[in-house]
Amino acid sequence: MATVEPLPGEPAAVADIDGEPALVLADVHAGIESALRAERGLSLDSRAETRRDRIERLLVGTDATRLIVLGDLMHSIGGPGGAERGEIEVLLESLPAVDVTLVKGNHDGEIESWIEGVTVTEGGGVRLGAVGFAHGHTWPDPDVLAADIVCVAHEHPQVRLEDEVGGSRAERVWLRGELNRGVFEDRYDAPVAASELIVVPAFNDLVGGTWVNTNDEFLAPFLPDALVDGQAYLLDGTRLGSFREI
Repeated sequence: MATVEPLPGEPAAVADIDGEPALVLADVHAGIESALRAERGLSLDSRAETRRDRIERLLVGTDATRLIVLGDLMHSIGGPGGAERGEIEVLLESLPAVDVTLVKGNHDGEIESWIEGVTVTEGGGVRLGAVGFAHGHTWPDPDVLAADIVCVAHEHPQVRLEDEVGGSRAERVWLRGELNRGVFEDRYDAPVAASELIVVPAFNDLVGGTWVNTNDEFLAPFLPDALVDGQAYLLDGTRLGSFREI
């Protein structure tokens, strides 16, 4: 039985891949601080070291033998800038001895032309054991949908929460529920085996995202229709209920 279990308090999960634990995270967006400075005039200190330390700690703490990044390891859509490339290279050099798979996202450009020691998949994703992984900016490959569970990212799901005095805040969430096979069977004109869909929150807390409880315009071409009864969970594990009713 395939399992994908979010880590309490973390925008990351552990997946069972043929009996071996794999750390799963998404949307690292390395070097985003430089982009925000150039594009929006925001001056932020780099959090590259904090991101790197957190990933290393999660790998060690879960005894993971594999790291799976569900796309957008890079931030710039074109060629990487110096800070961005430097963050990625130092991150990979500092990781413990694990296999690294990058499921290519829309921000990852031609990352396979310079990144080393990493398996980079096509944009349609990959099936590893009984779990399918895709970034979510495009439709998953049929082989991904042959898995028991499908994990996607790209959406950066968040909820907008209001308090009793009218204040509001955005919180990153997991979305999890029954996969609507009909959405994919209509597209591929073929049966789909997957029964569960998980939308992984962004690892980087600077990227913003889709407010899933106040927005009908999703980024992924198959969302929200692909979630039959998607439940939203805060990073600490609190179940908020159906994301459509929050």
